[in-house]
Amino acid sequence: MLLLFIPIGITVNLAEKIGKILEREVPFGEVALFYLDFTIYFAHLLFPLFLFLSVIFFTSKLANNTEVIAFLSSGVSFSRFLRPYMIGATIVALLALVLGMYLAPKASKGFNDFDYKYFKNNRKAVETGSVYRQINDNDFIYVSSFDAKNKLGQNFSLEHIVDNRMVYKMSARNIRWIEKDSVYRMVDYVKRTVGVDGDILESERRKDTVFSFDLVDLTPLEYIAETLTYRDLNEFIDKEKKRGSSSIGRYELVKYRKWSLPVSVYILTIIAVAVSSQKRRGGMGVNLAFGISIAMVFVFFDKIFGVMAEQSDFSPIVAVWFPNIIFGVLAAYLLYNARR
Repeated sequence: MLLLFIPIGITVNLAEKIGKILEREVPFGEVALFYLDFTIYFAHLLFPLFLFLSVIFFTSKLANNTEVIAFLSSGVSFSRFLRPYMIGATIVALLALVLGMYLAPKASKGFNDFDYKYFKNNRKAVETGSVYRQINDNDFIYVSSFDAKNKLGQNFSLEHIVDNRMVYKMSARNIRWIEKDSVYRMVDYVKRTVGVDGDILESERRKDTVFSFDLVDLTPLEYIAETLTYRDLNEFIDKEKKRGSSSIGRYELVKYRKWSLPVSVYILTIIAVAVSSQKRRGGMGVNLAFGISIAMVFVFFDKIFGVMAEQSDFSPIVAVWFPNIIFGVLAAYLLYNARR
């Protein structure tokens, strides 16, 4: 199924992007590497669905040729009939786990970097509005808007807080990273130091200084979680939690999906076998139609709960595992009826 889909996917994508590739004179080596990453990226993304359709196709062929009836009539139990499928599912699940932990992140980085470099004019997908971060144990910074290309933040403020008490606050109309001097330049700079008998105010029209943070690091790419291996992703999430990132739900969603995908392999395999092991009047077409409907509902649930976790306080672990739980119950029900 994957070998059938991949050339079609590459052909469609190439037909859409060939104009920009020729216009920008992209080297052939980079294009070839991009489509290798494209193959791994989408193979991992659609892995469970193609497995599901493959099992339905294969088992429906057996059922239509009365092979399943011959198996069960000869005294073979349904559990024994199911065993090779589960062995195959285990191999596929392990492959999906390795793919998700190590290979897919590298492919995702190559795929997205190429896409933004040549097709989106280096316009990076970063958070640009109301950026608020904790940069260490005591310092918090805020900019109302951020221009990643020019490394410019508007309405900048830095608050230094010790034991829940503000010690001082810096603010500026804007802050820009001056690369040639390796300094930050603040315009309309004001610093208020909180004192016991009164506050001390300092102000300058323009002030150059050094900070221990990088504005680009404080606004990571939206797809960065997809490009990190499992260990790096855990470290990245811990760092972003300390910074007070508003995108933790999105990052944790990627993390939990690395484990839920192999489990969904077993669930979809059981559903596919249970649905297609019976010989039906409509033949393979009925089984495939039913299977595709189930696959669409599975994707719908996965996307809906994924968006809820990204855009609200909905738990990412619940969003990832809820579709598996629902379809796990469905798998148990269909398997029970298939055995009867």
